Amino acid sequence: MEALDALLHRVSAPRLLDPAPTAEQREILFAAALRAPDHGQLRPYRFLTIEGEARNQLGEILAQAVQGQGGEVTQAALDKARAMPLRAPLIVVVVARLQDHFKVPKSEQLITAGCAAHAIELAAFAQGVGAVWRTGELSYNAHVAKGLGLEDGEEVVAFLYLGTPQNDLRDAPKVNSAEFVKVWSA
Repeated sequence: MEALDALLHRVSAPRLLDPAPTAEQREILFAAALRAPDHGQLRPYRFLTIEGEARNQLGEILAQAVQGQGGEVTQAALDKARAMPLRAPLIVVVVARLQDHFKVPKSEQLITAGCAAHAIELAAFAQGVGAVWRTGELSYNAHVAKGLGLEDGEEVVAFLYLGTPQNDLRDAPKVNSAEFVKVWSA
C-alpha cells in the first residue's frame, strides 16, 4: 500500500477476530512506531503486548479498578470490564515514558508517544491488519497502571486492539480540509 493511501484512508476496525498479527507484521508495526518524530531522540515510549490468557488477567485488573472507584458497582459493570480485553486477539499498550529534560518538555514527549501509537495504526492498516485505538477512564487509573507495571513518570497513551477485521472496513469519511486551515497574518 502506498503511504498516502494509508494516511488518507485509514479507519478504525472496532470488531476484531483471530488471527492476531504475525511476528513479521508485528516487527513492521514496532519499526514504524520507532520512526515517530522524536525531539532529542529520547524514545519516550515503550510497548506492552497482551494476548492469550494475559487478556483475562488484564480483564481482572480492569474489574478491580472499577471496584476501587467507589460507589455502587453492578455485576454488569464488572463483566464489561473483564470483557474489554477480549475484543481483539492482541492488545498493544503504548506507554509514554516522560522524563525531565532540559530541552524537551514532557508535553512533547507525550505527543511523541501518541505519534508512535498512530504509526502502529497506520502500519497495521497498510498490512491489512485491523486496529482500533481505545482509552477511557480506566486507561488513566492508578490500579491499572500498577497492574501493568508502569513506573513513576509513565502513563498509558493507548490500548491498541489489533486483529483481523470481522467486517469490511467502512470508507474513510470525506472531510473538507479548508474548514481546519486558515492563513495567518500578523
